[in-house]
Amino acid sequence: MASNICKNTEESPEPLKAEVKGTIPSWLQGTLLRNGPGIFSVGDTSYEHFFDGMAIMHSFAFKDGEVTHRSRFLRSDTYKANMNSNRIVVSEMGTMAYPDPSKNFIFKAITFLNHTVPDFTDNGASNFIKYGNDIYATSETNYIRKIDPVTLETQDKVDYLKYLPVNLVTSHPHYDKEGNTYNIGTSVAEKGKTKYILFKVPAVSQTDKQKNVPALKNAEVICTVPCRTLLTPSYYHSFGITDNYIIFIEQPLKLDILKMATAYMRGVNWASCLKFCPDENTLIHLIDRKTGKEVETKYYTGSLIIYHHVNAFEEDGHVVFDAIVYKDNSLYNMFYVNKLKESLQLSDAYSTPSYRRFVLPIHPDKGVAVGGNMVKLKNTSATAVKEKEGKLMCQAEVVCEGLELPRLNYDFNGKKHRYVYGSFVEDSALSKEVGKIDTETKEKLRWSEENCWPSEPVFIPRPNGESEDDGVVLASVVNSNPGQSSFLLVLDGKTLKEVARAYVSTGLNKDLHGFFIPQ
Repeated sequence: MASNICKNTEESPEPLKAEVKGTIPSWLQGTLLRNGPGIFSVGDTSYEHFFDGMAIMHSFAFKDGEVTHRSRFLRSDTYKANMNSNRIVVSEMGTMAYPDPSKNFIFKAITFLNHTVPDFTDNGASNFIKYGNDIYATSETNYIRKIDPVTLETQDKVDYLKYLPVNLVTSHPHYDKEGNTYNIGTSVAEKGKTKYILFKVPAVSQTDKQKNVPALKNAEVICTVPCRTLLTPSYYHSFGITDNYIIFIEQPLKLDILKMATAYMRGVNWASCLKFCPDENTLIHLIDRKTGKEVETKYYTGSLIIYHHVNAFEEDGHVVFDAIVYKDNSLYNMFYVNKLKESLQLSDAYSTPSYRRFVLPIHPDKGVAVGGNMVKLKNTSATAVKEKEGKLMCQAEVVCEGLELPRLNYDFNGKKHRYVYGSFVEDSALSKEVGKIDTETKEKLRWSEENCWPSEPVFIPRPNGESEDDGVVLASVVNSNPGQSSFLLVLDGKTLKEVARAYVSTGLNKDLHGFFIPQ
């Protein structure tokens, strides 16, 4: 698998019926979309980092116990430019590209002077976002691409900057039952200030739908959070949300904007402009969703890196949030292509993921002395120690080790949950096991098969289900056993036992994230 992960994938745009083994529940009706890098070399040029590869999208349509699969490359401007030149000419985070290698230093200097903030790629190879009634392929730049979720055809290119002053935006938004979408982006040096912008994209009204008005046109800023430093904003990949609060982590992994602006001229990639500051604390912002203001208390924790939040909820005057924590940013380095070809095994040189629970007292008792624990919940070992009035140092409870790509029953998003699904990556950078953790008993369930590499698992609740884990877990699986096809895996949400699998006649790639559209 190590030698195959960065090989170019072929697309299969026509719908093909998969061969189902087992029985897919009749209630499972809808489409699972998956997204990830699928082209790693063009002509004589290759991407240097796995996450840089050009996007290929997959769809698995479920209807009456059958599965239909198709895949298609995202026809982004990046894809078109690279293919027209037969070489990589558009830069990605880990790969700096030069459209014309004959250009000299003077040309690079002029390019630098014209682009303090670079014009980013529209290669949306990370996830899908739903704004209003539309689905977009996304990475983390200011560009997203609308797609047809049925045919996977690429449609409009959308620039966030036309609607909001954000240069970078997460690909992990949140949704509510009314159809609103919540997300966060970074505004770099706008009017001399760098800030984080939390925004809401309302559900599309019937009038706007008839007029084909894009949902982003009605985007509302919930609040802005000033960056601790003007030209080194924090990198973040996701955030937490409850009924009344938003949790945003300003962590000591920083993007140096000046270094980023000069990267092209210096001949280095943008990822080299990310700096981890292990001596700095992590600032936890707790924001009131209704007022858009931060709560008065300042919450801190030690130096850490969070890519994926799990969930957050409110309990007895506390906000509880779960996240996957790393001690540093070394994991990104492991996905450079030359590292992947060496080995997939994790070692002491790389940080492994830790599922942790933080507890934030919303209205701390002012009568508690300095050094006292302000957490009043009885069912957690997490603490929030008073350093001085209005400042708490938080220590998380470790729920389990080795879990990544967390997903839950999204009906419980923002509510108290018990079960979390994910990928166990205890000894390998690429997951070989689908996992389930019971956060109350700490019991773990696992699915694995020799030479099989499952993607991020997605939980689909059974309509009118009787419990939180009443449903199925879907994962696309790259099967590297000789003579065997890759497949879409269906697991029982309670037991994690296999219910069915659907073999596809075309290849699957190691993708990143997915989105389920119920029928």
